[in-house]
Amino acid sequence: MAIFLDSSSKVIVQGITGSEGRKHTARMLNAGTKIVGGTNPKKAGQTVGFDVEPVGPGRAEAGHVDVPVFGTVDEAKDATGADVSVIFVPPAFTKAAVIEAVDAGMRLVVIVTEGIPVADTAEFRSYADKKGVQLIGPNCPGIITPGQSNVGITPPDITGPGRIGLVSKSGTLTYQMMYELSDIGFSTCIGIGGDPIVGTTHIDALRAFEDDPDTDLVVMIGEIGGDAEERAAEFIKANMSKPVVGYVAGFTAPEGKTMGHAGAIVSGSAGTAQAKKEALEAVGVRVGKTPTETANLAREILNN
Repeated sequence: MAIFLDSSSKVIVQGITGSEGRKHTARMLNAGTKIVGGTNPKKAGQTVGFDVEPVGPGRAEAGHVDVPVFGTVDEAKDATGADVSVIFVPPAFTKAAVIEAVDAGMRLVVIVTEGIPVADTAEFRSYADKKGVQLIGPNCPGIITPGQSNVGITPPDITGPGRIGLVSKSGTLTYQMMYELSDIGFSTCIGIGGDPIVGTTHIDALRAFEDDPDTDLVVMIGEIGGDAEERAAEFIKANMSKPVVGYVAGFTAPEGKTMGHAGAIVSGSAGTAQAKKEALEAVGVRVGKTPTETANLAREILNN
């Protein structure tokens, strides 16, 4: 089992003909993702060729693949039956790309692009919510269900299938935790992004993992800034029957500085790593001091 993404997901790449789109489409194909098409209004009717070299535990088969390019997401959906889109377009065009994917009826839209104005994100997030479309991102590595599908930029060879769910604000910490617990494996790993407004929140992922019968434990990675982790703690207390292990990045961040992600803004004691740690521990979440300690806590809970 998995959340949001599995081996049946049919994926289109908005921006497939650009350098980033090409590079990461190749990576996704190598991981066994069903890439069924891409979009570029100026290159509709063309194809983009890829030599597939299987990587990781995915279902890819070596060989050459020609991916068709369509003028719009709607055309791509009609021709391929796609239900997932991943967006590799510049920030100025991302809002229009997301709205186009939502209007076309995509079930899931993954937005890798960083540097998107917060006002744009607020607008397309609200629009997607009204249409019932799940967004992941922006400014995120995407989502991977090991052995089934990988949408975004996550390296596919870090880990294999297993029974841990992972949700993280940080892309690099997503990768590290996948590596730390690769001996156990993951049901699904989601990098939700660190912007002030994101499509999928910690709570959205926690709810989905709680409902997934093949996820036994959830690792939640947060970071300084905002109150997402405190709100997640309230949700865990009221709704989670499965154990949750946490890690909060930023204990050594200098006071009064904005660090890293656009959302990592600390005001007084609000948003600090210590405040988040205390909120999580108050509801029974064990919080590691380092990623390695966090992984060991997860391993200990599963073994017991």
